[in-house]
Amino acid sequence: MPTILVIDDARNIRTLVASYLEGEGYRVLTASNGRQGLEIARSDPPDLIILDIMMPEMGGYEFLRTFAAESRTPVILLTARLEESDKVLGLELGADDYVTKPFGMRELAARVRAVLRRLEKTAPAAGILAVGEIALDRESRLAAVAGQRVDLTPSEFTLLETLISAPGRVFSRLDLLERLQGNIYEGYERTIDVHIRNLRAKIEPDRRHPRYIETVYGAGYRFGG
Repeated sequence: MPTILVIDDARNIRTLVASYLEGEGYRVLTASNGRQGLEIARSDPPDLIILDIMMPEMGGYEFLRTFAAESRTPVILLTARLEESDKVLGLELGADDYVTKPFGMRELAARVRAVLRRLEKTAPAAGILAVGEIALDRESRLAAVAGQRVDLTPSEFTLLETLISAPGRVFSRLDLLERLQGNIYEGYERTIDVHIRNLRAKIEPDRRHPRYIETVYGAGYRFGG
């Protein structure tokens, strides 16, 4: 039974989300701010975190900055902010996805299922994917560049795995978004650009002149190798 930690200062949202997800078969922990969330995550590590941005004591961004250095647990942001830059900042700090308030519980549950699916280990027969200096171990979900381990979020690993599985093939943003979420939500294509930018920062020798993840203007992205 996967464990989900819900961090939100609004008690009604914590109660509603916890009740719904428990009904979906998850074990749910709750916290009213980022500081309390950190304590719980350290003592009882969750499989996924649902995180509000605007909270007292320790907000969502500060939580991400601290927690990302300690764990690769995936995070879904809850944000009432409408500015694109706020959502992009959350993704750049290590979040895997975001849901804008007000949100529907069915959509949130679908996002949770999609992220948790990406955590499931591929069968051992899947083996190692390697192109050039990049190697992905599908069983352990580990990545390496030139023999050096690179820490990727679940979303980043899935994107790189998709691209490296078909070198030269162009994937549109919608193609990649569907690989991550299983469903297409209008307005969320921008998340792909942020994840790709984060990936390039981790694997490219010079991210200003990408060698591995190439942009095909007007079409999407491809793995060049």
